[in-house]
Amino acid sequence: MKVTKYINLILLLLSLSLYAQEASPQIEFESTTIDYGTIENGSDGERVFSFKNRGTANLIITNVKSTCGCTIPKKPDGPIAPGETNEIIVHYDTKRIGPFRKTITVFTNQDNSPIIELKLKGTVLPIK
Repeated sequence: MKVTKYINLILLLLSLSLYAQEASPQIEFESTTIDYGTIENGSDGERVFSFKNRGTANLIITNVKSTCGCTIPKKPDGPIAPGETNEIIVHYDTKRIGPFRKTITVFTNQDNSPIIELKLKGTVLPIK
């Protein structure tokens, strides 16, 4: 009888530890592409990628990088709790004339796919 109680206790503790290991952050973006469309030279180049942590653990964005110096991303400071929303702010240099396609790489602590690519595209008109 005592052995059965100990086995049940061990199984309960084991299942609780396995459940705790399943806690994981999960980032979900409203959209992974921002289309600036056709914009005036020197216009406002700031845009926002909104996201939510759909996971069960704190989401940490460890880094954000762009493909060139003309695109400057800003990541949130600190962890994003489960269920919280936040944003990555991106500023594109709209003094560069012509079409553009840029990629922003987001590095996170989520288990299944810790690296996410965000896209920017559009066309900047020449100076009038």
